[in-house]
Amino acid sequence: MVPGEKRYASDRAVAGAAPGAGAVQAGAIALLRLPDLGLGPLLPELALLLNTRATAYALSKGRVLLPTQPPFVALDFADRTELATTLLRPTGADQRIWILLALFSAAAFDTAAQLHTVEAVKERHPGLAWLRFPSPDADGLWRFPQYSYGRRLAREHPRTTTGGSPA
Repeated sequence: MVPGEKRYASDRAVAGAAPGAGAVQAGAIALLRLPDLGLGPLLPELALLLNTRATAYALSKGRVLLPTQPPFVALDFADRTELATTLLRPTGADQRIWILLALFSAAAFDTAAQLHTVEAVKERHPGLAWLRFPSPDADGLWRFPQYSYGRRLAREHPRTTTGGSPA
């Protein structure tokens, strides 16, 4: 869902549709496999469903798929994009599944949700680096000496602790 460059010259799984890192390099698979999400055991079945949809798509478009590749991987980027658009349509039979996977893939890139934020910034996570996410202070906490909107939006609650939590 977040295109990136191929991981190596003969990579087929990553289409290589954009320069730089994409969702795969940002850890989308690691995020999907997190035990707390509970999706890990379902991933083989979801891959099978995706490949079934890719085969049906290829047949409808007259595309010949390489038998040495999984059907989705055998599609070129334009066909993958068209298939994804079809799967994500409100009329799609299993649209909610694909939206969930798309959201988690984007979250891996945009937020490094599978990592502790301090660790992700230190390791130059590609999505956070692309967003120019700031580094924390030396103690691992983020403090923003200037208000993000350039002005104070509300007064601090009188019982707010020095750690920032209301009493």
